[in-house]
Amino acid sequence: MQKIYVGVDVGGTKTAVVLSARPPDSLGRIEFATLPEQGPERALGLIVQSVRSLLAEHGFAEESIAAIGVSCGSPLDRVKGIVRAPPNLSSWVDVPIARLLAENFHTTCRLENDANAGAVAEHRFGAGRGAEHMVFLTLGTGLGAGIIAAGSLYLGANGDAGEIGHVRLSPTGPIGYHKAGSIEGWSSGGGIAQLAVSMLAQAERRGRSSILRAQAMHGGLTARDVGRAAESGDAVALSILRRSGERLGQALAMLIDVLNPQRIVLGGLAWRLGENLLAPMRKVIKREALPQTYLACEIVPAALGERIGDVAALCVAMGLEGKHAG
Repeated sequence: MQKIYVGVDVGGTKTAVVLSARPPDSLGRIEFATLPEQGPERALGLIVQSVRSLLAEHGFAEESIAAIGVSCGSPLDRVKGIVRAPPNLSSWVDVPIARLLAENFHTTCRLENDANAGAVAEHRFGAGRGAEHMVFLTLGTGLGAGIIAAGSLYLGANGDAGEIGHVRLSPTGPIGYHKAGSIEGWSSGGGIAQLAVSMLAQAERRGRSSILRAQAMHGGLTARDVGRAAESGDAVALSILRRSGERLGQALAMLIDVLNPQRIVLGGLAWRLGENLLAPMRKVIKREALPQTYLACEIVPAALGERIGDVAALCVAMGLEGKHAG
């Protein structure tokens, strides 16, 4: 009997369920709104329903499932398979998702932090292929990271290694991880939005105009607003991205010196914001990192794009976290 894998990518906005016989390729996929404000029961029911629908559509029995993998934001207990109220799923308090899915489908179910799972996905199937030592960093609303050391996911003492976004770079600054001046505060999408508000206010006090002012008056500023304004040559927007890029460069220089990776894979907003963020980032890395560790490391864009959540969940199902890429 042919064995198949099920991946479940749980996010605050959407949840996707994917079926695969040959990861990373998928046979079918169902996506639905997570709606965390309604609690976990609705989404859990839809996950089970989606798995059964995909099995029926592609002619597989439930016994065909080799394993289920769930990728979800932290905090979570990856060993016990429990989701512990991540910021984007605050109503999901101590949800034993791995046990619930394992009992429904009588198979193994694994749970992993989405940043760790993304690191494995890029290492196995994306821009990290061939690298023994790699860091995956994704800039979205927050900032997540996963570390590959000697070909395997590095988890640390209790599975929480890689939380670089929590590290404080300055005593004050944008807030990320409930900490002012953290790396997530300075360089995530949410952090850049905060930075834009404060720097726009400073610019107005100094009599500098910006096209961001109209956007700020009609709704909340986003990192994408800043990126678009910078592309049009707006001086305030350019200064916002320069400041954020410099702080990101500081963070990457620390990772390069401490972990000595061959490759840093950057995903999410970093490349969409382009050289207005990346050029100051590179300048600071070159200045701050040791010459020998700097020369040993290349910084490349993530390759899996919008597929990363699906592939990450399938990697969790396959148990690739602790396996050396072949």
